[in-house]
Amino acid sequence: QVQLVESGGGLVQPGGSLRLSCAASGSIFRFFIMGWYRQAPGKKRELVAVINSGGSTTYADSVQGRFTISKDNAKNTVVLLMKSLKPEDTAVYYCNVYLTLSEDDYWGQGTQVTVSS
Repeated sequence: QVQLVESGGGLVQPGGSLRLSCAASGSIFRFFIMGWYRQAPGKKRELVAVINSGGSTTYADSVQGRFTISKDNAKNTVVLLMKSLKPEDTAVYYCNVYLTLSEDDYWGQGTQVTVSS
């Protein structure tokens, strides 16, 4: 089974930056969609940013221009660089991998991001 290892969460002041990383174990993926979702207390989980195996990206409107997602195919890793963070970015961030051929879906345990002064 695929295991996702997340890192980079923490506490940051408004306007600051954080870098989230997610590394997947197992075989190298060929066809996938990989990225981050987040869930704040009392709210539904929402897409933040994803990238597919071809390099195409999708961002939530709320993070467009502030967050950047990138990948390293050889390492089954995605990185989310979050800049100009706002208090409303506070949430638990979950890494997700979707393998398109097998239609298998995997989730990380989540990492807390708190933006507060």
